[in-house]
Amino acid sequence: MRRRTRARLASDVALLVTAAAFALPLLWLVLASVDSDADLRVRVPSSLTTDNFSAVLTDEITFTPMLNSLLLCGSATILTVVCAALAAYPLSRYKSRFNRPYLLTILFTTCLPITAIMVPVYGLFVQVNLINTVYGTSLFLATSQLPFSIWLMKNFMDSVPTVLEEAARTDGASGFQTLTRVVLPLMGPGMTVVTIYTFIMLWGNFFVPFMLLLTPEQLPASVSIFTFFGNYGSVIYGQLAAFSILYSAPVLVLYLLISRRLGGGFALSGGVKG
Repeated sequence: MRRRTRARLASDVALLVTAAAFALPLLWLVLASVDSDADLRVRVPSSLTTDNFSAVLTDEITFTPMLNSLLLCGSATILTVVCAALAAYPLSRYKSRFNRPYLLTILFTTCLPITAIMVPVYGLFVQVNLINTVYGTSLFLATSQLPFSIWLMKNFMDSVPTVLEEAARTDGASGFQTLTRVVLPLMGPGMTVVTIYTFIMLWGNFFVPFMLLLTPEQLPASVSIFTFFGNYGSVIYGQLAAFSILYSAPVLVLYLLISRRLGGGFALSGGVKG
C-alpha cells in the first residue's frame, strides 16, 4: 500500500507540474494583455487597462493580417480536406499490395523538415511565377498538410461499414455519389477532426508565408507578429500578449462551434443490423 501510495503521489505531482508548465504561459498572456507595464514576469497588474488592445486593433496591425490569415488558411484547409477525402477513399475501400507502401511513403513525407525543401520550392515558385501570390502559397500549405490528413481521413473512413455503400450501389449510386452522400456524411466527426487539425497547423505556420509572400500587405498574422519585436532585443510585451489573444481567438471559436460534433462518434452499428 505504501508503494502504491507513493506511486500515485508521484504521478499526481508529475501531472501538476505538467499542468503548471502549460498554465503559467497562458496566465502570463492574460495578465500581460491588461498590464501597461508588462514584462516577462507573471504578476497581477496594479491597475487593469485596455490600452494594449486599443493599440493593436488597427487595420495595419491586426485586421488586415487576420483577414489574410483567414483567406490563406481557410482556402488551404478546404483544399486539403477535399483532396484528402478523394485520396483516402480508394485507399480505404480497394485493397492492393501497394496500399501499405504508398501509405508508408506518405507518412515518410511528413518527417521531412519544411526548412529542407523551402529553397527548391522558392526557386520553383520563382520559375512558375507563383512567388508572392496568395493562391500559390495556399496551394503549398495545403500540400504540406495533405500527407497526414490522408492518414487521418483513411482511419476515420475505415470505420464506416461497407454494407451501406453496397446498398447505395444497389440503388444505382455511382462511386462519387457513394462517397459524397453516404460515406462523408457518416464520418462527420472524422471530417471535423481533420478540418480542425489542418486549420490549426496552417494557422500557426510562420515559415512558409514568410518565404513565399514578399508584399507586407499580403502577410498573415503569423508573420506580422514580428512588428512587436523592436531593435536591440526590445519587445512590447503588453501589445504582444493582446495580439496573441486576438490571434488565438479564431481557432478557439472554430473549436467551440463544432465541438459538439466531436462527441458524436461513429455509432453505426445499428445501421447495419438487418
